[in-house]
Amino acid sequence: MSETVAQTISSAEEAAFQIDRVRQFVDKEIRPYTSEFDKEQLIPETLIKKLANNGYLAGNFPKVYGGLELGPLDYGRLTEEIGRVSPAVRSVLTVHCSLVGESLLRWGNTEQKEKFLPGMASGDTLAAFALSEPSVGSDARNVETSYTKADKGYLINGKKKWITMGARADLLLVIASCEDQVSAFLVDSNTEGIKRSQIMDLMAGRAAYTAEIEFDNVFVPENHLLGNEGGGFTYIVNTALDHGRYSIAWAGLAVAQEALHAMVKYARKRKQFGTGIYNHQLVQEMISNAVVNVEAARALCTKAATLREEQHEDATIQTTIAKQFASKIANSVANDALQVHGANGFSAEFIVEQLYREAKVFEVIEGSTQILQQVIARHGLTRFHK
Repeated sequence: MSETVAQTISSAEEAAFQIDRVRQFVDKEIRPYTSEFDKEQLIPETLIKKLANNGYLAGNFPKVYGGLELGPLDYGRLTEEIGRVSPAVRSVLTVHCSLVGESLLRWGNTEQKEKFLPGMASGDTLAAFALSEPSVGSDARNVETSYTKADKGYLINGKKKWITMGARADLLLVIASCEDQVSAFLVDSNTEGIKRSQIMDLMAGRAAYTAEIEFDNVFVPENHLLGNEGGGFTYIVNTALDHGRYSIAWAGLAVAQEALHAMVKYARKRKQFGTGIYNHQLVQEMISNAVVNVEAARALCTKAATLREEQHEDATIQTTIAKQFASKIANSVANDALQVHGANGFSAEFIVEQLYREAKVFEVIEGSTQILQQVIARHGLTRFHK
């Protein structure tokens, strides 16, 4: 056996082992309590610590910072396994590991990485990405939260809204503007002048600590500026959203896959008009469509992972395509899964009720479906022009 083949097999076995461990963890620590998290609108601190102890709060971080150093494909699969049973717990990975962690890894200096990443890996520091605002949404070029220069730092004023993990996070990556410059700051959420309030009873992400955050003359030390001043949109936001979209692509696949399993399980068990409902052709049509869509989404996510691993120039647009498609089919598969369940689909006793609610948010966050369609269309007009 050649060394290359042996290494490939070893890598495959290691990856399979890791995913098997994740499934065992999810089945024991998350799946039995998903409805409870949703009802209580929180994620227990004990679970956050267990996620950290298993390395899942730093799956994509280098080992030197306490991470698992997973490649894009394994990190995507980790996201999928957790996202299948709890979109709220999965959202911790999306904002903590992808949006903030990847931005720190890409644009942070050595001092910032050594200061924040080990704490993020251990779970002592949870992070959130503070971009969206009440008036401008996620339009980073026009954020109204402002900053001014002060002695040895900056003062931030303004309001953020719809910040996932915002009510729980210890560290905020805040996007603010000064005249025509947009910059990014690493802000301790306990700094004087910060007021946070969790937005309760949302349709989706009830346990994701989504919050409004007000900044009233919040002082940030000058060494907490991430990247160069003025580079907040071009570098930080674009990096963060690219990684966020990658995570949401797998999250959409996760919900679709779980909905497909639920649909098939129920169809095989439920009897109507003297026969199992899986014998009805129109039920089979919904199952068939779900199988095709899940397989297609998985292929797109896997291709995005491969291109990201290769640092290919098309990795970003492929990630956008995967996110746009997986978000849409998460909704269609969850919708059909609920339809197969009939009236039972409206009961929290069945997971399709939660999957149906959670799926819609994927078409809104990290770039709405309509915005991404424009991005993909511009790519098509350039790439396929003869």
